Amino acid sequence: MDAIKIIAIVFVIGGALGLAYGGFSYTDQTHSVELGPVHLQVSEQKHVNVPLWAGAGAMVFGILLLVVGPRNSRS
Repeated sequence: MDAIKIIAIVFVIGGALGLAYGGFSYTDQTHSVELGPVHLQVSEQKHVNVPLWAGAGAMVFGILLLVVGPRNSRS
C-alpha cells in the first residue's frame, strides 16, 4: 500500500469520526504543587468541536484521493 492510499484512508476515517462524534475532549494540566508529602494537581478538561463541514470535507477529500489518486503511467 502506498503513502497516498494510507493518507486517503486516514482522511476518510478521521472525517467519519468527526461526523459521528462531533469533536473530542482532552485534559490540560494547569497547575501542580508539591508541599512535602502532599501533591496537588489541577486539571481542566477541554472539548474541541469539529465542524460538520470539516468532517464531510475530509471524507470527500479522502474518497477523491482513493478514487482519482495519482495514476501510474507506464510507457
